[in-house]
Amino acid sequence: MSRYEIIIYWSDEDNCFVAEVPELAGCMADGKTYNEALQHTEQVIREWLETAKELGREIPVPKGRLVYA
Repeated sequence: MSRYEIIIYWSDEDNCFVAEVPELAGCMADGKTYNEALQHTEQVIREWLETAKELGREIPVPKGRLVYA
């Protein structure tokens, strides 16, 4: 399980749950259920990190909770 903050919300436009990872630019996924969106996001995070390593890009250190309600 990732330590990066994941924000999950319902999108009427897309008719699914959308999950975004604010610390990893462009890292997001979706799913028909909340749990499916979370699972897809965990996979996308792994792929984002693998790609960044392969390209020699800096990988942000997880900061934890970024947004407060």
